[in-house]
Amino acid sequence: MSLGAWQTDARKEFCHPVNVQILKKLIYILPFLLILSSCMDDDVLRDFERLNANHTERGVFVVNEGNFMYENASLSYYNINDNIFENNVFYRTNALPLGDVAQSMTIRDSLGYIVINNSGKIYIININTFKYIGKITGFTSPRNIVFISDEKAYVSDLYSKCLYIVNLKTRQIAGSVDLSATGSVYAHTSESMVVSGDKLFVSSWNFDDKILVVNTINDEITDTLDVTLQPNSMVIDKNNKLWVLCDGGNETSPVGYENPTLIRINPETLEIEKTLTFDDINGSPTDLCMTAGKDTLYFIFSNWGGTAIEGSGVYRMAVTSEVLPSSPVIPENGKLFYSMGIDPINSDIYVGDASNYSSNGRVLRFRHDCILIYEFEAGIAPGGFCFK
Repeated sequence: MSLGAWQTDARKEFCHPVNVQILKKLIYILPFLLILSSCMDDDVLRDFERLNANHTERGVFVVNEGNFMYENASLSYYNINDNIFENNVFYRTNALPLGDVAQSMTIRDSLGYIVINNSGKIYIININTFKYIGKITGFTSPRNIVFISDEKAYVSDLYSKCLYIVNLKTRQIAGSVDLSATGSVYAHTSESMVVSGDKLFVSSWNFDDKILVVNTINDEITDTLDVTLQPNSMVIDKNNKLWVLCDGGNETSPVGYENPTLIRINPETLEIEKTLTFDDINGSPTDLCMTAGKDTLYFIFSNWGGTAIEGSGVYRMAVTSEVLPSSPVIPENGKLFYSMGIDPINSDIYVGDASNYSSNGRVLRFRHDCILIYEFEAGIAPGGFCFK
């Protein structure tokens, strides 16, 4: 049926006397429906044809950021054993939208903590059933969560100039670590976090060049390490060395920009032991990851603006290497590599392809030898991976 024919038939049906009476009744009850809708909140889960899952097998969650201000973030799940992939599992399970810009996800015991950046909250789900358990609210722009004990966690934040302390039992903010005591107007934000002993290492990424060291016992900053511009990700290797990847900023930055670097730090002495500098000032390395054996580093290298440059792709480097790798082990080849995760059991490589940032992206799964073994469609801007 053509569009014109459909419109003609629709007008006839709509103008039927019975339908006119129904419309009049709807006009009277519509205000009450709107009031009821406005009263709904996160804790009232709507009736919905829910996804009744019980995934006890090994799997990986894909955190799809969605579009900024569009409230279309989503969570996907991939059954590693059976190669079964499901999109939008949070909404399909709970009839509840995930929110605005899903940033990261971390698992503690059987619970998954999904950090929703622009919504300023963290959702908690059962990692097998995907069912909503609760939430933590009150953040400004949360980025990541790291666990210290069964009761305590830290949450980094892009704009709040503090590190939040969360009580996991009450699911409330219990305090904070002030990060604004020193530095410029842009310092200090908090991004990635790594724990080593009683030390929490916090990268100050946004227009900053610091690694902050927090005592996890008394929640005080004990040291500040000067690195290079915009440390975005960190890992600890098998030798208990801290590796920091700095993207160097870009030409639009109000604090300038410089060549990216990969830095190795001794977390005991806080000495910077090695600084490896990238040749391309226009490149932007991100997503520093570690293999299961903690002996090999992976990272993505591409243009900070999201367009492809020569040599863009996934790079690999042994922790014993004295030089940066010269070519990618997984070339980007026209895709837009946006995120990466390494399976902590078999070191398979998962790469998120953001495509055009507005439509659904894709996830590519490679074996540890960089052979592509599976590919599937995810949500908009697949930005993180969480293995269970």
